[in-house]
Amino acid sequence: MVWRVSFLTLFPEMYPGSCGVSVLGRALEQGIWGYDTFNFRDYGVLPHKQVDDAPYGGGSGMVMRADVVDKALLACGEGDRRPLLVMSARGRRLEQKDIESWSSGEGLRIVCGRFEGIDQRVVEKWEGHEISVSDVVLAGGEVASMLVVEACVRLLDGVLGDPRSLEEESYGSGGLLEHPHYTRPRMWEDRGVPEVLLSGDHGKIGEWRRKKSEEVTLLRREDLWREYNESLDRK
Repeated sequence: MVWRVSFLTLFPEMYPGSCGVSVLGRALEQGIWGYDTFNFRDYGVLPHKQVDDAPYGGGSGMVMRADVVDKALLACGEGDRRPLLVMSARGRRLEQKDIESWSSGEGLRIVCGRFEGIDQRVVEKWEGHEISVSDVVLAGGEVASMLVVEACVRLLDGVLGDPRSLEEESYGSGGLLEHPHYTRPRMWEDRGVPEVLLSGDHGKIGEWRRKKSEEVTLLRREDLWREYNESLDRK
């Protein structure tokens, strides 16, 4: 089964973008995953194929029309069982567990809004999952959609050359951020490699990496650190 994603957007020329290079690009060529695009402009209101209008209640900016987005979703497939994501700054924060769930399915449908957003009625009708990739506001959902797809595709069988690289990385099963990495040269601008990594003692190396993961998680992600400690208390 090919994992497939449909992008619903005003700018189909942006795809595959970053998802068409490196290991993701090779996986696309190999047919491990695929994509298609649906241009909202094709379903705009005649005579000018209008896709947006002024918000009820007043305010600045424009809102994408429910009828236009609805037609694009119908063209994508009325009975499509793939999860429907709506990229939005007001959405629930994306988590790695979402990526793991979506990558194990048939694919995704992703609505990429523009302007001030999308009429909420069409989101509710189609039971879309409003998702935010970060606490920032973007010009549209296209870049965010590529982030989601890249995270999903790299988990598909046959995409990464060494599947073991998925086992020890940030947001893995340990619940901690990843430890720092080092490679050649051994000495660079008077900066050396931690001696423990040169020792050949895998037990000590594992302990050092765990401690560094704990340090960086405590420093940068208090939420993950709390979850990590709670998981230890439950054991």
